[in-house]
Amino acid sequence: MALHSMRKARECWNFIRALHQGPDAAPVPQKDAVKRIFSGIQPTGIPHLGNYLGAIESWVRLQDEHDSVMYSIVDLHSITVPQDPAILRQSILDMTAALLACGINPEKSILFQQSQVSEHTQLSWILTCMVRLPRLQHLHQWKAKTAKEKQNGTVGLLTYPVLQAADILLYKSTHVPVGEDQVQHMELVQDLAQSFNKKYGEFFPVPKSILTSMKKVKSLRDPSAKMSKSDPDKLATVRITDSPEEIVQKFRKAMTDFTSEVTYEPASRGGVSNLVAIHAAVTGLPVEEVVRRSAGMDTARYKLVVADAVIEKFAPIKSEIEKLKMNKDHLEKVLQVGSAKAKELAYPVCQEVMKLVGFL
Repeated sequence: MALHSMRKARECWNFIRALHQGPDAAPVPQKDAVKRIFSGIQPTGIPHLGNYLGAIESWVRLQDEHDSVMYSIVDLHSITVPQDPAILRQSILDMTAALLACGINPEKSILFQQSQVSEHTQLSWILTCMVRLPRLQHLHQWKAKTAKEKQNGTVGLLTYPVLQAADILLYKSTHVPVGEDQVQHMELVQDLAQSFNKKYGEFFPVPKSILTSMKKVKSLRDPSAKMSKSDPDKLATVRITDSPEEIVQKFRKAMTDFTSEVTYEPASRGGVSNLVAIHAAVTGLPVEEVVRRSAGMDTARYKLVVADAVIEKFAPIKSEIEKLKMNKDHLEKVLQVGSAKAKELAYPVCQEVMKLVGFL
């Protein structure tokens, strides 16, 4: 009897501890522990250094390590802000070229265009009807973006995290590589999966986050902000296709401080530490080794060293992008084949959801 009571107490304690710890953020999982990985990227221009180090580089590694990996060009998400149709159409192809050039292999992963799989929006609507308005209004990115736009954010901007949840759950994904700024959205995905399962029976796996090893790459002009495609300061963001001259100019103008020594102290020396983190990431060296090799070098000289390392890293990618962009038919074919594969996986899941909800 005492043993039974001890077991029950231990179970209760484990349950309470799990509640306090919140949703799991998984390390990169072992191959046999993963059923499906999903991630997406918006087709808003050529990827920048932050996109590459924070997402795409790990995508290439994950497709080599796991059997079922899906990467989507999430064009539905891109229209939460106004888009020129002709530019959007071209941007989808440009992003396809960039991903292929970076090493995404359609033979190892499914690369597809989100809007070509209609089940994404069907599942999104069902999930939208399960989430309360205040939950979306309290998400950090909604508050940040509407503050910038003086409360002019669209309903699409408010609800896009639900579409993001549908993107993931539609393929019964088990793991999602995310950056730090997406952790809150992943909690929503997990909550929606659990809410659906509670209402209709166990159906969706509750996906776990794979946090990328690279922290957010900061703006070269404002180390307190992350590097962004939409930054109005053109010197703040390094794009994969920038010329060597442009890359050198941007790093020369990078914000540092009045101390010339190269150190890694993110809390007190954000600008220099950002350069060190970038240097370490593109060379594959530990931060400590980068700092050691930079001993005796002032920050003005160090900026050029980092620029050279980035130029060297991006040179073959830039060349491959230029080649791929000349073959529009090939890019369209890659997306068509990938979207067909995605549709094969999405259709039966969506049909089953519709039966559970009562539509069929």
